[in-house]
Amino acid sequence: MRKIIASLDIGTSSIKLIVGEYIKNTLNVLCVSEKQSKGIKKGLIANKDDLIPVLKEVFHKAEEMLGIKVKEVVLAIPAYYTEIEISEGSSTITSEEHVIGYQDLIRTMQACSYNKINEDMELVSVIPTRYKVDDEIVRNPINMIGNKLSMKSVLITTPKINVNPFIKVLDNIGVKVLDIAVTPLGDFETVKTKEMLTTLGALINIGEETTTVSIFNKGILAATEVIELGGSSIDNDIAYIYKITKKDARDLKNNIGLASPEMALADEKVSLTDRMGESITINQKDLSEIIESRLEEILELSKKQMNLLTKRNIEYVVVTGGTTEIGDFNILLDKVFTKSHILGKIDIVGVRNNKFSTSIGTIIYYNGRLKLKNKEYSVFNLDDLEALSGVTKKVNINENSILGKLFGYFFDS
Repeated sequence: MRKIIASLDIGTSSIKLIVGEYIKNTLNVLCVSEKQSKGIKKGLIANKDDLIPVLKEVFHKAEEMLGIKVKEVVLAIPAYYTEIEISEGSSTITSEEHVIGYQDLIRTMQACSYNKINEDMELVSVIPTRYKVDDEIVRNPINMIGNKLSMKSVLITTPKINVNPFIKVLDNIGVKVLDIAVTPLGDFETVKTKEMLTTLGALINIGEETTTVSIFNKGILAATEVIELGGSSIDNDIAYIYKITKKDARDLKNNIGLASPEMALADEKVSLTDRMGESITINQKDLSEIIESRLEEILELSKKQMNLLTKRNIEYVVVTGGTTEIGDFNILLDKVFTKSHILGKIDIVGVRNNKFSTSIGTIIYYNGRLKLKNKEYSVFNLDDLEALSGVTKKVNINENSILGKLFGYFFDS
């Protein structure tokens, strides 16, 4: 079976639907559909009537590219009020040979969360951290022989009020939510390295309206918090100082702005009309000083939040999110962080932009969940896969076209 997974990231700035396929453990992007968001405020639904038409456009665009409908997605949701706790559970091995299989693993994961989730919370993930077969701690219990499998795990939950509105809206347009992932889980999967899986570090995602700060201990989410500042805060600063529209401010930031004025040029200028109807000229150096000031504030607040989330020594900091695509962001990181830090970069064809950090990582995260449970999955059924492969498609070529004449030349000869 082909392994094809679709992820949906409903952000404040844009809605991103990505369909990816794993071939020999390598993720290949089949489709990216993106539209500017409406009806979303700080990552949550503010107006479903504004949101639904945009969602329909996103899925229609994907269907046009693939030739088939995307009906199932893994949904990324913001990390507001996410709770993380340690839990333990166990299950008895009931097979005749007492050989531990994946179903035993799943039952033990269920035992870890049984009667431990508050009614107003939704279980996002159960992440095993330690296995015991009878009284022996083991690395991997699969195919071992024993009477009891015990597990220590991390339970990640999020308020149902953050999740249910999205599920209802997607159900309204005929799309099923297979699973959910809080945004830090996806972000980490996008940037993780072998070194990050053995130590304690922090991940910062600077989005449109919010910045999410997360602590990961040996690759496992340990704590997360949301700061209500992001890329739009920079737009507001520029719009206020120059008395221009937010659209003009955003365009200036994206087109000539830099995250550090160190390399900015005073003679790099843009002329435009302000809200009073007067002509003004803005140079790159002054603009970049405004951008740097707000970004530095966001990063300093993130550092403080990191210290509130953990008292342990942080070995690395990774910064990602769409706002980090502003030019010379790495120079600003060097200024703010003295410890080992990384500007996250995605090296997958079709999504080489940090705004896709969450959505591409959500696919990687879900694939890991499938591997853990030894399950096969594709977002498309067999008929869909035939259509995707072009088995049932016919190509209509006008015989008077250049391509039609070429076909005639080769096949009529």
